[in-house]
Order: sequence, then C-alpha cells, then structure tokens
Amino acid sequence: MTLLRVVEPPGKVTPYVVPAYQGEALTIPGTKSTVRVLASAKESRNSISVFHFDGVLGDPIGFHHHNEAHDIFMCTRGYIKIWVGDQCRLLGPGDFCSVPPKVIHRPQLVGPWNESLGLVTPGKWVDFFRFASEKYHGLLTEEFDSRDTLQHMFPKFQVIQDEYDVIFDPDYPICEVGEWTENDTTIPHGVEPYYLRADTGPRYLLGGVKHPSVIGKSFTFQKVHQVYHVLDGAIDVTIDETANQVRAGETVLIPAGTELSIHFLDNYVRFWSFTSGDGLESFVRLGGRDYKGKIIPDMADAVDNAKVLRAAESINMKIF
Repeated sequence: MTLLRVVEPPGKVTPYVVPAYQGEALTIPGTKSTVRVLASAKESRNSISVFHFDGVLGDPIGFHHHNEAHDIFMCTRGYIKIWVGDQCRLLGPGDFCSVPPKVIHRPQLVGPWNESLGLVTPGKWVDFFRFASEKYHGLLTEEFDSRDTLQHMFPKFQVIQDEYDVIFDPDYPICEVGEWTENDTTIPHGVEPYYLRADTGPRYLLGGVKHPSVIGKSFTFQKVHQVYHVLDGAIDVTIDETANQVRAGETVLIPAGTELSIHFLDNYVRFWSFTSGDGLESFVRLGGRDYKGKIIPDMADAVDNAKVLRAAESINMKIF
C-alpha cells in the first residue's frame, strides 16, 4: 500500500504521511508562533492529537488548565519555558514535560527559534486551535506579527472555556525558572505532572540495531493508533509489501489493525512513537531488557522469541 502524502490530516482513519513542516497550519494572531496539526480526533477516533508548536520569542500564553485534556510537551529545537503548578523549567532539545488534567500550566517559546512536538489526549482538544486561530499560509511563522492577541481572543474566551476545555487562571502566581534536579530524571509511578531531562529516564533494549530488527517482521497493534515522528535518519514503513520512506521531520499515522513492518535505512535512526495506549514502547520494555547505556550499542542483543511473543500478546499486538 502506497501511503498518502498529505499537506493536512485527511479527516478520516487511514494511513498517511505528513512531510516536514507541513500539517494543518494555524496561528493565533500576535503570538509569533504556528501550530501544525499532524493528527487529530478524526484520524484517531478521538484518542490522540499530535502537533508541531513552532515559533520565535513571544509573550507567554496565559495560565490555564484543562478538565479532561492531558498535555505533553517535547522540545526538539531551541528552548521553551513550561510553568507547571509551582514549578518552571527551561526545556531544550529532548526535554519533556507531562501535564495531566486539572494542573495549571503555561508554555512560552524562548527562541530565537523553537520547535516542539505536542501530544494531547483526548484528540478533540486540538479543535481549540482551530477555533481560536486563523489559517497560516507562510513557511514557518509570522515573526513580526504585532497584532494584539488579547484583543483577538477576548470575544472568544467564554466559548473557549465552555466548549474547548481551556479554563483560564489569570491570577495564578508566577514562579522563577528552576534548576533541573534528580527528580527530573525519573518517571513517577502515578499520574502526576513531571519534567524529564533529555537522555534520562528508563531505557530498554530489544534485539538488533539495524539488521536484524524485531519490528522488521510484520506486526499489528489491534487496538491502538500509532503516530511516528522521525527525528534522525529515515525508515521504511512497509504495508501490503509496499515500502514507504519516512524521513527526518516527517510524520506517519498508522491506524489500529494495520499490518506493517519498519526497516531502518540508516546506521542511526531516531523516531518518537505516540500511541493511544500500549504501543512500541511497551513492546520493547516487556520484550527486551533494561539498558544502562546512553547510546545505541554496536552489537545486537540476542532475542528471546518466547518472551517477545508473550510481550506482544499482553498488549494486543500480533506478530506475523
């Protein structure tokens, strides 16, 4: 199957690729930033939304919280400040922040040029951007957009709060940017806000580095939608014996139930995998082993095929 290469998400559940710096481009006037929607409710049956959040230094978005939406911020270039509760960190490339529902927060692009990936569940929340923004038809963002953001947003505040799960907290106290701590190198056991420093947190290893690769065999996740965003190198996503190259900066959506295999095309490949439940991360964790290194090893691990099959079965994954 040759995957659709689309400028914007297609509005239906189907496999597709979004090229680099494409997506449904939206901007809130005066923010000097652009949101590029890569996947939303219609493509994921409301399970997740994934979007680029790019821009130059601008005024921070006001403090707010969500009653249902869970926000994830992942910095890929430049710097972004994220206030969460009574803390603030300056995120650089590879840094991560998780903001569960009910937690007051706000982001601020620091620049001089920032690129971040956002993940939100449920997927419908990204409709906020569609309501509050206008279409953007340029290349990156409008760097010199001097329009008054508050004047643009004020008539929409009540609808935003009532219908789009954005509740403003204008009197919330501002704290100073804090230093990264040891707590920012681990993932909490429960659902709570946290920061995670780049190249920290749990690491797992499963099988080959490039050849052979466990995910080079055909597999399917029967219940979860998957979104892969390639950061370095390139991969082939093969569906129905047709290979589709996905390069750095590109994003591919794989609906639940789609049979595919993934092949690494370069010596070093890095992609982030987002799913609406247990996906590749859970498979590698359950089918592989704890890994203490910081970089990919030169030699492939032996694969325990029985353990791999048990891991797949436990997360509704089928390996062919």
